[in-house]
Amino acid sequence: MSENKGYIGFACAYTPLPVIYAAGFTPYRILPMGDSPDRAGHILHDNLCPHIKRILDRALNNDMPDLAGMVFMNSCDAMRRLADAWHHIRPGENSILLDLPTTADELSVSFFTGEISKLASALSEWSGRDISMAEIEYGILLYNQISDFMNELTEKIYAGKVNVRRALLQELFNRSVTGLPDTFIENARRLLSENGRDKTENEGIPVFLFGHVLPDPETFMLFESCGAKITGDDLCTGSRFFYPFKTAGEKSLVETVAEGLLMRPPCARTIDSAIPGKIGKIMTSKAKESGARGAIAHVVKFCDPYLSRLPSIREEFQKAGIPLLVLEGDCTLRSIGQQQTRIEAFIEMLGK
Repeated sequence: MSENKGYIGFACAYTPLPVIYAAGFTPYRILPMGDSPDRAGHILHDNLCPHIKRILDRALNNDMPDLAGMVFMNSCDAMRRLADAWHHIRPGENSILLDLPTTADELSVSFFTGEISKLASALSEWSGRDISMAEIEYGILLYNQISDFMNELTEKIYAGKVNVRRALLQELFNRSVTGLPDTFIENARRLLSENGRDKTENEGIPVFLFGHVLPDPETFMLFESCGAKITGDDLCTGSRFFYPFKTAGEKSLVETVAEGLLMRPPCARTIDSAIPGKIGKIMTSKAKESGARGAIAHVVKFCDPYLSRLPSIREEFQKAGIPLLVLEGDCTLRSIGQQQTRIEAFIEMLGK
């Protein structure tokens, strides 16, 4: 690759990172973490997704690296409002909003391919050079290597084959989307060798965790302190992110990226008209596969896609006979800590 041209910010797991990398930039996910003061409420409505507001707080507080640009995915109304607010607080800076289909059929893949091509053109303009197909191919291979590494590590941790706390795994998840992808695997192995071993194995009650963003490693320490042992997850900031792109076939590389992103396990904003309530069926299936006795759903307040899916998700868990606890948070450890008593009671109930 050529000399790094800086960071490109993003906020959604559907962002085409291989294309950003191919343009000579380092993708940097702006996670809703940190101690930035609450200032987004002066720009956005109070009853808006706190994930979005925390990202805007970080931007207002300059709590991130200098960005050469920002890529927004039009995944929900809150993300569109974030793109609008970004233009307001950072006028003149490079940014682009890509439309993201809610389905994964052939027409959607074709449309999304066009959106990613639009991104490639913008990135070429921002970097001052054209992106070659060889560079996109290298970006795909690099992120496939990261996905394979993280999937293998995650599987070993959840299966109890490697005695590593879930909090450290989350730290690696975060580093994989905020640091240099070229050296991530090497740095991850070093971190695991230095800090990964824990003499005390977690013997808690097996629980499956799913939902929206949950990036703070301390959150998982809190779950463990309540007696839980996370044996599987489906989180926007967790395992759902790491699915390799399939490069076989006659598709163009850009179409490969588009199809790979749309074919990932769905979040709540994805629709499959042929299978109503599909997300609930997927979550119950994953919970069973993980050997969990119960499941915890973490939903960010005012997240319309997840809140609208919750009734069907609850119904699927009831049918499967799997206890479900739903937590609503605001992307702070404080909001999870306030529900510690509920978590402890749920884990205690599962242990009976």
